[in-house]
Amino acid sequence: MAEAAVELLERAARRDAALEELRALRVALQAVPPAALRARLGEHHLGALFGLLSVNDREQVSACVSILERLLQGLDPLYVIQNLKEELQKGLFHPDDSVKILTMSQVGRIVEDSDAITEILHSPEFLRQIINCIGGEKIAVAKEAIKSLSRIAQTQEGLEALFGSSLLSDLRNVMATSDVVRYRVYELIVEISSVSAESLNYCANSGLIPELIGELTGEDVLVRATCIEMVTSLAHTPHGRQYLAQQGVIDKISNIILGAESDPFSSFYLPGFVKFFGNLAIVDSPQQICERYPVFMEKVFEMAESQDPTMIGVAVDTLGILGSNVEGKQVLQKTRSRFQNLLSKIGHQAKNAPTELRLRCLDAISSLLYLPPEQQTEDLLRMTESWFTSLSSQPLELFRSISTQPFPDLHCGALRVFTAIANQPWAQKLMLDSPGFVEYVVDRSVEPDKASKDAKYELVKALVNSKTFAEIFGNQYYLRLRAYLQEGPYYVKAVSTTAVEGAE
Repeated sequence: MAEAAVELLERAARRDAALEELRALRVALQAVPPAALRARLGEHHLGALFGLLSVNDREQVSACVSILERLLQGLDPLYVIQNLKEELQKGLFHPDDSVKILTMSQVGRIVEDSDAITEILHSPEFLRQIINCIGGEKIAVAKEAIKSLSRIAQTQEGLEALFGSSLLSDLRNVMATSDVVRYRVYELIVEISSVSAESLNYCANSGLIPELIGELTGEDVLVRATCIEMVTSLAHTPHGRQYLAQQGVIDKISNIILGAESDPFSSFYLPGFVKFFGNLAIVDSPQQICERYPVFMEKVFEMAESQDPTMIGVAVDTLGILGSNVEGKQVLQKTRSRFQNLLSKIGHQAKNAPTELRLRCLDAISSLLYLPPEQQTEDLLRMTESWFTSLSSQPLELFRSISTQPFPDLHCGALRVFTAIANQPWAQKLMLDSPGFVEYVVDRSVEPDKASKDAKYELVKALVNSKTFAEIFGNQYYLRLRAYLQEGPYYVKAVSTTAVEGAE
């Protein structure tokens, strides 16, 4: 098979390959490992195939792209950039997006290679073309360009190349293409800034980070909504948070939330601003953030208590994030009856809201109720128990009824709630006292699909691995559930059949 592929390659190298021969070569290459052709593959083969991309025939271009994809993956990235740089540069200008994607995927391989990346760094024109690809119509091409430039900027030399030369002007020129492309460049800048304090320094000194912040705190509500997502990404790193605090950005966001009451268009950006503080609280300190910016907590409660499903969804997500660690749980507990009343509403929404909001409520409830074994103090166990009982007059039955509905997502969401509380003694006692609950747990027939079987298995694992399970449930149930755990999530009991003479 390799011989046939080499023969077809030779014909292609003479640039007289007919479309039928290119199709045959594409098929032949699928049966040959790329590495097996490496020794027989010459520069002239690849150059000729790249040359065949210049015709105005979509089918021929498609066949050549498939062939090149197969051949190039068997070659060392350093070889590709040293021998095919000109072809790759032409590929970035090609009118067919599939050629651009092929070329950008090779650039992606090159920038991941410590030897090959140097070749690109020493080629400003090549870098300029990659920057121009951010402005392309095809999002897949732009994404690859952003990814490659972000990787290039992970070295000191890369940072110098992008921000210490005329390439910064090229970035600004691309930004001027359209609003969409401008946000793509901001996305790249935030990715680069997130790597290190030094990277952030380069991006800040370029003026691009200050421009992003200027748009975030400007008057255009739609622009605010887009920019807050990028600033939230920046806040995921300690140096990013420090920069935002030093520039007064966090205070400005807090003030915008405060002024949202009188802004009829606040619904466009408020969800993103609240999510920003939710993420900030969880990567920093929930207590410090909530104490320093009380408007955040007040707004979350207001949104959760509103009648707007969009706002309720964002508030529920934020409460789930905030309550995912013990410090955040304690912050919520300090609000006393207000949070207890809110839990009752969340429990109601989990039962009665549209499906998407029900799922978000179930995920938030799981996050709020989970306590790692090492943090199960008497006070915290009392707290999670009181939260659980606040969700409904019969919370265990509420989630059991959801788990028996024929909707896999809801079914799994309810199982995750049971899994969250499964290692807490008060919950185990509730489960034991609920008629038929253990039978439901060990009944494999109620799990219709893989996701459900996996979710049920996680519940069984959480119960069996709990220190108090055997003591509370007794030996009989412990052995049944341990057997379930050992059999795995997809176990099917063999059914013996007896052959009857004359039966069909």
